[in-house]
Amino acid sequence: MADTLAAPASARGDAPTADDRATNFFRVAAGTRFPALARSALLLRRTAALALLAALWEVLPRIGVVDRVFAPPLSEVLVAWYDLLVGGQLVEHFQASLIRSLSGFALAIALTIPLGLAIGWYRPVADFLSPVLELFRNTSAVALLPVFILIFGLGEPSKIIFVFYACAWPILLNTISGVRTVEPLLVKSARSMGLGPFRLFQKVILPAAVPTVFTGIRLAGAYSILVLLFAEMVGAKAGLGYLIQDAQFSFRIPDMYAGIITISVLGLLFNLLLVTVERRFSTWRTTS
Repeated sequence: MADTLAAPASARGDAPTADDRATNFFRVAAGTRFPALARSALLLRRTAALALLAALWEVLPRIGVVDRVFAPPLSEVLVAWYDLLVGGQLVEHFQASLIRSLSGFALAIALTIPLGLAIGWYRPVADFLSPVLELFRNTSAVALLPVFILIFGLGEPSKIIFVFYACAWPILLNTISGVRTVEPLLVKSARSMGLGPFRLFQKVILPAAVPTVFTGIRLAGAYSILVLLFAEMVGAKAGLGYLIQDAQFSFRIPDMYAGIITISVLGLLFNLLLVTVERRFSTWRTTS
């Protein structure tokens, strides 16, 4: 009987026993050290995967598993990349691609997010624009590239508008989905508290739609770089797509792979930037 009465004593706030102190110690350790260890292990696994890929790229051409004429070792590609960087060609092509990509991407954000919010929130706007949206959303951007070139020429406008068109759809469709999939009970509760349409949209709809909108923005960020390669392979005199194609036609294979690596790194950095911005907006969403 005494044991059963003594057991809950520490739970009521009495002096902790040695077992209680040990339990608290391991709980604190799990909350501080273990997440850091888990992050370190994850970083190590990812680094190991990249290191393995680099090692295979270096070794397989040298031992003859793949033809080093068409797939040179990574060290030769990195030397070519450094030569392009020092010579200034890589910076020139990189700047040209970055300006085109960011211009089309920013234009898509500025125009399609307000349009998506309007379509998702106002039914008459959705009913009016839905037939046009359904027609163009199923038309590939690559299929329309000749049209853009015929209308806007071979200069910068056709490339920027091409990127804009490709980026617009993931942002637009995810914005519409984010507005329409807000929890109905949440909207009903906000209306019962007396929030008008504008305040309801500002305080409930918009914060709830932020994660879905940023999903579309991240997809568009990837598209802005991928589709630009097609545009730069037609009538361009600068850009990473032009560099890759020109190196291929001139049989400068290491330069071609150097351009591909640069495109991959640019896409990775762009995605990391968007993830950071998304986290900042998600913090605003939870505190607003």
